[in-house]
Amino acid sequence: MPGMNTLPALPACCSPLDEHWLLPDALPGTVLLSTRFDPLLLVGADFPNSAIEPPASIQRSVAKRQAEFLAGRICARAALQRLDGQTCVPAIGEDRAPVWPAHVSGSITHSTGRAAAIVARKEHWQGLGMDVENLLDPERAERLAGEILTSPELQRMAQLTRDERALLVTLTFSVKESLFKALYPIVRQRFYFEHAEVLDWTHDGQVRLRLLTDLSAEWRHGSELQARFGVKDGQLLSLVGIKA
Repeated sequence: MPGMNTLPALPACCSPLDEHWLLPDALPGTVLLSTRFDPLLLVGADFPNSAIEPPASIQRSVAKRQAEFLAGRICARAALQRLDGQTCVPAIGEDRAPVWPAHVSGSITHSTGRAAAIVARKEHWQGLGMDVENLLDPERAERLAGEILTSPELQRMAQLTRDERALLVTLTFSVKESLFKALYPIVRQRFYFEHAEVLDWTHDGQVRLRLLTDLSAEWRHGSELQARFGVKDGQLLSLVGIKA
């Protein structure tokens, strides 16, 4: 009989879980796992066989959405088990964000063919936000820049080459998504792309961000945060961790 903590076998649509960070360095005290998933290999039995109950909204969705949900939850459950031996699958909350155990902060993300989850104890990290995006091509990046970047960000971008601009627009979009995921559970205030700016970034994956709005007594206009990112196989992963 398998032990209590044995996780179900992975479905054929998911590759073995990968602990290799796409990031310059691991955040201490976190567990990050990712998988590649293929919606074409998803079969109906994958949910019950994986012991993951799809919510009604997912059951009605297309195969791609079902596969990314399943892959993300598989990563999250395995990461939680590795963190402290618990096996639980985070539910979808009212705000559509995952509901983590009370003592855990975490984040799930997916893009084309790749899903990942990161978890930590709240005593180490009170907020974690992670986001993976497909790298924008230069044409699309130029079109989206005005929606995603603040005026100072656009000015700083003007000196870059076309390919670097595309990278920076992707990075800025992703890191602001990660910032929202990390801060929203703490401040419980919605905020948008214009409420934060990327001050500077380095090619080895470090990013400095600044808030441009007051979100709480602690998180005010001018607060600065660190983020990190990595690029591989046409995808960019960003991570914001807020220390306890």
